[in-house]
Amino acid sequence: MLEIEGLSVMHGATRAVTGLSLSVASGEVVALIGANGAGKSSVLNAVIGLAGTTQGEIRAAGHTLAGLSPQRRARLGIGYVPEGRRVFAGMTAEENLFVACRAGARQRRDRAAAMYELFPQLGERRHAAAWQLSGGEQQMLAIARALMSEPGLLLVDEPTLGLAPALLQTVTAALRRIAAEGAAVLLAEQNARAALAACDRALVMRLGRVESEGTAQSLAGDERLLALMMGG
Repeated sequence: MLEIEGLSVMHGATRAVTGLSLSVASGEVVALIGANGAGKSSVLNAVIGLAGTTQGEIRAAGHTLAGLSPQRRARLGIGYVPEGRRVFAGMTAEENLFVACRAGARQRRDRAAAMYELFPQLGERRHAAAWQLSGGEQQMLAIARALMSEPGLLLVDEPTLGLAPALLQTVTAALRRIAAEGAAVLLAEQNARAALAACDRALVMRLGRVESEGTAQSLAGDERLLALMMGG
């Protein structure tokens, strides 16, 4: 679903990412792990079309993304969950979901029902204004909103930031289920242990470069890399 070759990202005069290559297949969760400023979000922003100047090639579902607007990329089947949730605070949870789906009314209801199955707690709060939801509920809503268009590729930026342990487990389990149902998931995460619990493979980033990569199981057993992931 996603292939990146030789990606470099510039924000003005600052190089945020240098020479990154990765792939994500359908049914797979791949994590970008590293401390704040490692370049993780810049990779996701490059895929969705929100980054600064980029070099290299990005392909999604066989399409080259160069020159395409974020809106056009979304219509190719790329979903995006930004850092900080960014839900529509004045709308209800259900309205947040409906506004993200271009299908007819019946399909919107069916998709929303599927999201409430994925996140039962969100279903219980569907009529609450988004600003009234807890941080964890808002994160569930942000993920569910991105899924309303049934994307083949889901980009998720810092989904566990600020979550209590129980909600963290709910979110990581949901990401695994989303992949199991056929989507490709690219995750950017500072919390190394949470990311490794959710992903199949991971790339450890530091100062815009990939320091190491491997399976979640192999990286979880490397204490030196765990220290690096946490900024050590």
